[in-house]
Amino acid sequence: MSDEASNDMAKQMAVDCLGAGCASLSLAARASEFTDHHFTIIDPETHKADDHIWGFWAMPWLREASDGARKQWFKWRIISPDRMIERSSQDHPYSAIHRYEWLEKCRQKALAAGVNFQPEPASKQVLQILDSRPPSMKDGVMLQHFSGYEITADRDVFDSTTAILMDFRCDQSRGMHFIYCLPFSARNALVESTLFSPELAPEPFYDSAIRRYLKEIIGIDDYRITRREKGVIPMATLPPRDPNLTGIGANGGAIRPSSGYAFSFIQKQIDQIIASAKPGQPLTVKTPHSRFELFMDGIFLRVIRHHPELAPQIFTAMADRLTGDEFALFLSGEAGARLWTKLVLAMPKWPFICALFQSDKAGKS
Repeated sequence: MSDEASNDMAKQMAVDCLGAGCASLSLAARASEFTDHHFTIIDPETHKADDHIWGFWAMPWLREASDGARKQWFKWRIISPDRMIERSSQDHPYSAIHRYEWLEKCRQKALAAGVNFQPEPASKQVLQILDSRPPSMKDGVMLQHFSGYEITADRDVFDSTTAILMDFRCDQSRGMHFIYCLPFSARNALVESTLFSPELAPEPFYDSAIRRYLKEIIGIDDYRITRREKGVIPMATLPPRDPNLTGIGANGGAIRPSSGYAFSFIQKQIDQIIASAKPGQPLTVKTPHSRFELFMDGIFLRVIRHHPELAPQIFTAMADRLTGDEFALFLSGEAGARLWTKLVLAMPKWPFICALFQSDKAGKS
């Protein structure tokens, strides 16, 4: 490092980022956009999470991720036992990116920008710590939990032009349950069993649901499993892991409670951090969701908690009422008053009115 570069760093505010997940690395990858802050990633590398797919709709703040997507689908479906709704968008295709590929790309950009990587904090005085470690989950909180695998069949069985975001033709005995199917080609797809409920299901439940779906809906029982993935996402607004530190990413309220989506909102949160950065001042981190969105999400989650049997009707009604562009904008946090009005009018009224006056103990939803 040149003396000039060292002097520039000495004038910058030192910021440590705890953890090397999506939020920290996505921020560090854009370190060159900060003229008054210098970043260090604190990562003990004591664990290595499995690779998995992050899904998002292509939006202006996600151009780089869209360019690096493994695949994009300009059509998608939501299916219930009695309805199939298909929507499309040329401007906002549904996109899938691999966790490992995105994080490695961010790591390389961060290193090129002079970001330090250390297993533990140095002794120097750090003026701000951004904590990206996962927040602690309360008992009884609504969860999005899923397990699935990528498969390869020996014949053409998938429509690779269309993503299946939700297929409710599966066992609903444990709460809201759907199959998520991303066909990368006519023979290759990611298939996941996903539930919205406060309790995890036994591992055989997910596996059985996927195998039944592949056999009875797709029409195959001979395939090769090439990769597995699973996860648990809190569908709630949770307090930061350490109240004395500034949370970022999931630990900074980036997860959208009603959907569990995080990748897109993390990138939006980082845009906000960059836009508000000021010389000599700690970075400001805000939730990328409005108070109104969080309020409406709370009502929705109470309905799903108490009336999971309504989920197929709710999601097909939502998809039916919105255009493909509107659907993508809503789930990306870009809905305006007109779009929200369309959604409210599409919903079954009585369960949502009741949920408006309900309150789950301990902030469970």
